[in-house]
Amino acid sequence: MATVTFKKAQRWFPGADKPTVPGIDLEIRDGELMVLVGPSGCGKSTTLRMLAGLEEVNEGKIFIGDKDVTDLPPKDRDIAMVFQNYALYPHMSVADNMGFALKMAKVSPEERKRRVAEAAEILGLTEFLDRKPKALSGGQRQRVAMGRAIVRSPQVFCMDEPLSNLDAKMRVHTRTDIAKLQADLGVTTVYVTHDQVEAMTMGDRVAVMKDGDLQQVDTPLNLYDKPVNLFVAGFIGSPQMNLIKATANNGQAQIGHYQVPVDPTAAKRMEGNITVGVRPESWRIVSAEDGGLPVKVTVVEELGSDGFVYGTSDVEGTPNHIIVRVAGRDTVHKGETIYVTTDPQNVHVFDTDTGARLSE
Repeated sequence: MATVTFKKAQRWFPGADKPTVPGIDLEIRDGELMVLVGPSGCGKSTTLRMLAGLEEVNEGKIFIGDKDVTDLPPKDRDIAMVFQNYALYPHMSVADNMGFALKMAKVSPEERKRRVAEAAEILGLTEFLDRKPKALSGGQRQRVAMGRAIVRSPQVFCMDEPLSNLDAKMRVHTRTDIAKLQADLGVTTVYVTHDQVEAMTMGDRVAVMKDGDLQQVDTPLNLYDKPVNLFVAGFIGSPQMNLIKATANNGQAQIGHYQVPVDPTAAKRMEGNITVGVRPESWRIVSAEDGGLPVKVTVVEELGSDGFVYGTSDVEGTPNHIIVRVAGRDTVHKGETIYVTTDPQNVHVFDTDTGARLSE
């Protein structure tokens, strides 16, 4: 086990007019599960592949522990990769798939069998060891791919969107299994996903990427509570944060005739055009007389324990859609107009032009 350190690591593909990863600085702690998350094309998989040795590092350095692995071939980096498409040999049994890397490393048959049996026990695959991959479900195949990585006892796991081929229910189940397994093994893990819910529920820390650059590296809750810019605010959270264009007016955010109260730090910093962010659960419904923001309801999602109200506001400067989380038995109906408000501590304020956070 070891730390992983990127020092201004850059990847510039031949023929491209700019680098995919301009130069990333990131330190991943020993035993940590670090999730790289961002939209498609943001450079997260390229970053992982640079660590694994599958992509060239044009500038900068990558270290595993104290060892500079920048120019080492993949086989000498002591990492194990788990791919999106499982990459299992169809003609081999589960046991042979899991032990193949050990066989190539000339590990004795007895030791191979022992390690495969241990990994199979951890992953609940013992009864499937004699089967071929085609006889397994998608979730079971992914566990075989995990087992193949575990038996090698690497310093670092590299996981490239390993759950993207699974159905929704299996994804939830398997991501819990992976998070528990990683915690039990204590192996430093770099996990790539475009699914921010996956990132929030699995990562010890999460690195949010955009256009090859790190936007914020923090714990899931800090990302949710204090996004550093508009991109992170809009990306983290499901449903996403309501982002409303406004103007600064005497320490308050002005949206048409409606004023949103903001925290004292933001009140001192903001001027001109600003963007106000409010999480769906931070709104509360008030009466029309209380002067809330009017929202015409277009869709109500009733989920049992709670629900989401989707609507539009005719106040100048607001976005097309407003999302409000409500209690599961709140009586809100399609077509009616509700009025919502919030409190200063629930309001995130950003500079519209730079995207920077202005709230404390």
